[in-house]
Amino acid sequence: MNDSVDRLYQAVLAARDLDPATSRTAKLFRGGSGKMAKKLAEEAIEVVIDAVNGNREAVIRESADLIYNLTVLWASAGVRPQDVWQEMDRRETLLGIAEKLPKARVKSGPHLPKSPSSGVRRPIAELDAARAARKRR
Repeated sequence: MNDSVDRLYQAVLAARDLDPATSRTAKLFRGGSGKMAKKLAEEAIEVVIDAVNGNREAVIRESADLIYNLTVLWASAGVRPQDVWQEMDRRETLLGIAEKLPKARVKSGPHLPKSPSSGVRRPIAELDAARAARKRR
């Protein structure tokens, strides 16, 4: 998927200065980050609705739209796909690939390196304490 998103990102960059009358991407850039954010939110809501309704094919189509709009917003914000992949790698080292970092409890600091040097998952004291407390119950 990284290659596909990287190719999409390069295509978005190439299309941003085209004629907005003929390019959806150029039209989004002309509308600014507020318009881009609104389109991204609309696509996310459509994915959710289709998933709740059990419409697999619509989830696939709307997910592709969601990724496109996310990529446009990234390009506008100066975020490269590689920046996101690096953050995902960092998180995988901390909690595993299928976990999301808790927003309130886990922040970058001395115990959470931005560039982990090993592939070993590092313990997070607050999360480990919470797991231990659940086991005691």
